Parts: sequence; C-alpha cells; structure tokens
Amino acid sequence: MTDTGKAVDRTRVARWLQEYGVYVAVVALVLFNIAFTANFLTVGNFRTQLVQAAPVLVVALGMALVIGTEGVDLSVGAVMALSAALVPLYLGYGTLPAVAIALAAGLAAGAFNGVLVAKVGIQPIVATLALLVGGRGLALVLADGQLIQLHDEAFLALGTGEVLRIPVSVLIAAVLAVLVAALVGKTAFGRRLVAIGGNRRASVLAGLPVNRVLIGVYAICGLLAALAGVLSTARLGAGDPADAGLLMELSAITAVVVGGTPLTGGRVRILGTVMGVLLMQLVRATLIKHNLPDSTAQMVQAAIIVGAVYVARERSSR
Repeated sequence: MTDTGKAVDRTRVARWLQEYGVYVAVVALVLFNIAFTANFLTVGNFRTQLVQAAPVLVVALGMALVIGTEGVDLSVGAVMALSAALVPLYLGYGTLPAVAIALAAGLAAGAFNGVLVAKVGIQPIVATLALLVGGRGLALVLADGQLIQLHDEAFLALGTGEVLRIPVSVLIAAVLAVLVAALVGKTAFGRRLVAIGGNRRASVLAGLPVNRVLIGVYAICGLLAALAGVLSTARLGAGDPADAGLLMELSAITAVVVGGTPLTGGRVRILGTVMGVLLMQLVRATLIKHNLPDSTAQMVQAAIIVGAVYVARERSSR
C-alpha cells in the first residue's frame, strides 16, 4: 500500500473513532460489566450511576459550548464550590432564593470569564485559571472553611427526590441536554458559536456579534456549573466548598472531547457528550467495583483524553 493509501486509511479510522468510538466503548463496557461485575444489572445500580453522572453532565454541557468556540473553562469546579458555599448562607430565606443566588453567582462568574476572553483578549485557559484559584478561595472564605450540614427538605429533594421513580437530578440533566442540543442545532446563537469556533476572524469579518456570543457562552457554562454545584450539595446534604467540584474540569473536558467535540472548536456534539459522561462514569464505577482505587480511575481518564485528542489531531491534520 502506498503512503497516500495509508494516510487515507488512517484518516478514515480517525474519523470513525471520533464519530462512533464513544458509543462502541460504552456498549463494550456495559457488556463487560454484565459478564464480570456482580449486581450490575439492577435498578439500584443504574440509579446510582445516573445520579452520580448527572452533575458531571450538567457541567459538560456548558463545557461543550465553550470548547465549540475553541475555548476552555477551567473554573467550573471553583464555580461549583462557590455555589456550595452560597446555598447554606441563604437557605434560611427559602429554597428558591438560595438556589437563585447560587445560580446568579455562577452566571456572573461565567460572564466575567467571557469578558476577559472576548473584550480583554486573554487566552481562555489563562482567563479561567484565575477564577479556578480565586473562586474556590472565595468559597472557602464564605463558608469559613467549614462543611455545613443542611436540613431543608425542599432543597434536599433536588438531590434525593424522585418524579415517577426517576431521580430529580437525572431529570434535570436530561432536560438540559435536550435544551442545549436544541440551542446548538436550532438557533442562530448555536450556529454563531460553531462558526466562531471554526474561524473567529472570518466571523468578525462577516459581522457576527462575536464578543456577545462568547460572553453568552461562558455565562451559560458558569450558570450550568453553579447548577451542578446545587445538585451535588443537595445530594450530599451539606455545603462543602473544599471538595465540591474538585477536578470537575478534567471530567467535563474528558467527556466532551471523548464525545467527539474537537478542542479546535467549530463543532459541538451534545449526544456524544452525554455518552462521554456515561463512559467516564462507567469506567470509574467498573474500576472501583473491581477493587481498584479512585486514583487509578483518574489515571485512566487522563489516558482516555490523550487518546481522544490524538484521534482528533489525526483527523484534522489530514
């Protein structure tokens, strides 16, 4: 086979892996667990896996939008921590005010990131790194470094309640996935963010509102990260800014990239992101159920994202 033929074959393999690899991996992992993991095919196990994956999916949806613009948001874990610190402070005023304040803080933090990227011209990784450090520090100050137990039943229902036997957090994540998919595929905003990720300079020359779209994308990402912090806090039953959202940026980026959204922007795959979240959750659960430490799962996550980025690079370089 000629070098040209080999290059074409590598391109086809890379394209196929980026398009369908995550689906094959999820199916393969499910089959493995059915065969070798005790009590895998139980309602309780599926419920646990989905509940644990729900906050990750909520964050990953926002991350997918940001990566679609050729950006990245490293501050999502810190925004979750900020949300976890704010809820206990205002829960005495009622569940809705407390949640609204936490979400508003996330929206403001995301918009701040967007302004730094769009208006000031700072690289996304640098702009969001500042909030990664400062946001969690602020959260710890607000909570006085303490884990605060929560007893508001209406709030806790967000993490433990069910509707038609489906966990509330899972329903929220599923609805958001549909809404974000519609945002990307059916609205002018979605088409513009993809165009900006594909070629930002051309988008400026075409008269697209680049700055407004970028600020909006980062604001949405911050809002979704704050919501994930609310859901995680409700499930835990305590506000713990020291632990809330820890390494969430890694989990979200991994799920998005494994799901087929390239780090070079210009494309957003929401269904792929959903499957990427499920894959990473299954990987972690499988390793733990087979008595391997959580640190091993993190190393596997790192290996998976390196592989996904390599596949994307192979495809784009041909």
